[in-house]
Amino acid sequence: MLSMIGLIGGLALLIFLTMKGMNLLVAGPLCALFVAVLSGMPLFPQLVGEGEANFVGNYMTGFSSFVTSWYLMFLLGAIFGKVMEDSGAADSVSQWIVSKIGMKRAVLAIVIACAVLTYGGVSLFVVAFSVYPMAISLFRQADLPRRFIPAALAFGSVTFTMTSAGSPEIQNWIPIEFLGTTPYAGWEVSLIVAIFMMIFGYWWLKRMISKAVGKGERFEARDNDPQNENRDLPNPFLGMLPLLVVLIISFIFHDSLKQSALIIALLGGVIATYLLNRKYFKSFWNAVSEGTMGALIAIGNTAAVVGFGGVAKAVPAFEAAVNAMTSIPGSPLIGGAIAVSVIAGITGSSSGGQAIALPLLAPHYLDMGVNAEALHRTISISSGALDSLPHNGYVVTTVRAICGESHQAAYGAVGALTVIVPALGTILAIILFSLGLGI
Repeated sequence: MLSMIGLIGGLALLIFLTMKGMNLLVAGPLCALFVAVLSGMPLFPQLVGEGEANFVGNYMTGFSSFVTSWYLMFLLGAIFGKVMEDSGAADSVSQWIVSKIGMKRAVLAIVIACAVLTYGGVSLFVVAFSVYPMAISLFRQADLPRRFIPAALAFGSVTFTMTSAGSPEIQNWIPIEFLGTTPYAGWEVSLIVAIFMMIFGYWWLKRMISKAVGKGERFEARDNDPQNENRDLPNPFLGMLPLLVVLIISFIFHDSLKQSALIIALLGGVIATYLLNRKYFKSFWNAVSEGTMGALIAIGNTAAVVGFGGVAKAVPAFEAAVNAMTSIPGSPLIGGAIAVSVIAGITGSSSGGQAIALPLLAPHYLDMGVNAEALHRTISISSGALDSLPHNGYVVTTVRAICGESHQAAYGAVGALTVIVPALGTILAIILFSLGLGI
C-alpha cells in the first residue's frame, strides 16, 4: 500500500512541481526519492547486492542512458535550429509561406512542417528544434500569442503522424517485434483516425488561439528573439533546402542506421545551411554556441524525468499496477489501450509504455485470438495519449527549453491536443476495429 501511495504521490508531485515551474533537475530526483522512500527501496548501491534496485543506481541509469542515446541528436538538432534562425533561412521560408497561403493559415504551416518531418523519420525532439525558428517568425508576423507555439509544434509531431501506419517513429515500430506485424498494420483504420485527429485538433487549436486573440493577447517580443525584419534574407528555396536535406538523408538511412541516421541527417542540414546561406549569417559560430547550450538544457531536463521513470519502474507498486492494467476484463483492445496509456503516463514515455506492456500483453492476447494488426494500431495510438502529461520529456523540452514558455502558460493547449485528441482517436480506432474495419 505504501509503495502504491509513493508511486501515485510521486507522479502527482512531479506534475505539480513541473506546473509550478521548479527546475526539473531538482524536481526529478526529489520526486523519485519520494517514490523510493515510501517503497522501501535502498537509497545507495553500496547497501544492496550487485544489480539490485536502489534509488541512486536506478535514477542515474535512467538519466545517463537517455543522455548516451540522444546527446548527439539533441546537440545537432539544436545547432541546426539556431543556424536556420541566425542565417535568416527560417524567416525567409516563413515569409514565403505567408505570401502563398496567407497569414490566417500561419498555424497550419507550422503543423504541416512538423508533420512532414515527423513522418519523414526525423526525431520528435529534433523536429521541435528545427521548426521553432520558423514558428516564432510566423507567429510574430501574424501577431499571435506565442504561448501557443508549443501546442502547434506538439500537435504536428506527436499526434496524427507519430502513431500512424507507415510512420518511421519508434512508437509505430515497437509492436512489430511482439506481434509479428508490419509498420502498416491496420492502415485503413489508422488513416481514418489520423484524418479525424488532424481536422479536429487543428480546429481546436485555432479556436483556442482565436479566443486568446479576442481577449487581447498578442505576440510579445523578447530580447533574445531573432530580429530579421530589416536585413537581407536568403532565397526561400535556399532556406528550405536544408530541411529537405534532413528529411531525405534520414529517410535514406533510417532502415540501416535507425535513430543514428539523424546524426548524419542533422549534420548534413547544418552544413547545407552554412554552404547555401553563409553570406547571410550574423555569426555562425555564435549560433553553434547558443545551440550547444540549448541542447544541454533540453537533454538535462528530459533525462531528469527519464531518471524518475527508472526508479518508478523498479518499485513493487509498478508491477502491481501493470498486472492490474493488463487484467482488465472486456474487449482486449480496451484493456490493451488502457494498460499502455497508463504505463506511458507513469513513465512519461509512449515508447516506454509499449516496451513494458507488450511483453505481457502480446502473448496473452494473441493466444486469445485477438487480431494482431488491430492490437498493433490500437496500442500504438493509445501510447500517445497519457504519455504527454506535464512531466513528459518531450513536453518539458518543447515548452521550456525550446520555446522558453512556462507550463502554466502553455500546457493547457498542449495537453488538450496531445492527451485528449489522441485519447479520442484511440476510442475511434477501437470502435472501428470492433465493427470489423481493417480486420
